[in-house]
Amino acid sequence: MTLREVGARAGVSRGAPYGHFADKDELLAALAIESWIAVTGRLRALRRDDGRDPRERLRGALRVILDLARDHPALYALMFVAPSREPGALIEAAAEAQEEFLAIVTDAVGEEGARPRGALMMSSAHGIASMELGGQLDRSKWGASSEELLDLLVEVMSR
Repeated sequence: MTLREVGARAGVSRGAPYGHFADKDELLAALAIESWIAVTGRLRALRRDDGRDPRERLRGALRVILDLARDHPALYALMFVAPSREPGALIEAAAEAQEEFLAIVTDAVGEEGARPRGALMMSSAHGIASMELGGQLDRSKWGASSEELLDLLVEVMSR
């Protein structure tokens, strides 16, 4: 899809997007960055939720990832692809979300080992989401749903 098509579908002039973005890659990078910023906000709110215990907040953080993948699969995929130009802004936005996630992990598992456990949980949630989206996480084959895998992940990692 071209930026002209984006403008037409958005109900504005075909050239309007060019007033904001140099090209399609810049628009897609902006969408990915905004998505990471939204994830950061959701994780920050979750971390501050005193009504849940730390393990519930951790499960909730993993659900943020899975729900985003389910609700907006194309956008989710875009968030994990570095833009061709100036990938630093996307990496920075992702890093902020990851720091919030890591704070939630630390609250649940303690300081020692939190970083590698956080990396393992974030990458596992991404893998669960990717397998589900690709139709490869069949309960009859693996014996568990995505939600059950998230529960198991929290249980194992927070021991």
